[in-house]
Amino acid sequence: MAFLDVRGVSKRFGGLMALNNVDMSVEKGEIFGLMGANGAGKTTLFSVIAGHVAPTTGEVHFNGRRITGLSPSRICRAGICRTFQIVRPFAGLSVEENVRVAAIYGSGRGRSRASRDTLVNEALESVGLTRQRAGLAGGLTLSGQKRLEIARALATGADLVMLDEVMAGLNPTEIGEMLETLAELRRSRGITFVIVEHVIGALMTLSDRILVLHHGERIAFGTPEEIGRNKHVEEVYFG
Repeated sequence: MAFLDVRGVSKRFGGLMALNNVDMSVEKGEIFGLMGANGAGKTTLFSVIAGHVAPTTGEVHFNGRRITGLSPSRICRAGICRTFQIVRPFAGLSVEENVRVAAIYGSGRGRSRASRDTLVNEALESVGLTRQRAGLAGGLTLSGQKRLEIARALATGADLVMLDEVMAGLNPTEIGEMLETLAELRRSRGITFVIVEHVIGALMTLSDRILVLHHGERIAFGTPEEIGRNKHVEEVYFG
């Protein structure tokens, strides 16, 4: 069984079928890309995996355990954390305090204060925010706030981090720096990533494999090179 195994997941909202019998498997240590136009079902799939939305049909398994139906907090403590498209830090708290909240409530049960301190320090260092730790989170640039989102996810102790458009709104230099950060997190800490991203060049550069969704259905799957040659994907994106 794969590290993350999504089996036949469908989600209906009234008359709208947001996901239709989607299968997805992610291996430990992999960077897995999710690609698709707006409304393709990517964020809904994230929400199903993270427990914010219950699937109409299908199951999700993580690290050999069925997690379908668990609360988001229990799924987080099991080792999965997600970020959101719109960053919402606790603007009036410091950068460090934001990360500490994640360490306490994401994985704090059963951890000593010293171990939580280690999580916070390592998370801040991993995303390059150590020098900004005492400043208010609301004073960070957009790029800084995106990095803070990743730091908060890491501080939960997650083994699998789902990033929802973490590069949206960044300039080319910032995108390049973010690519380096994520690749280093995979190399140095063995973090598994599932990434939704509309910056297609970044997604193609970073991902080991990519799943393409269209109107809630899986239409293509493979390496970035295979996706780049896929005629169906080309038709969906470029007409």
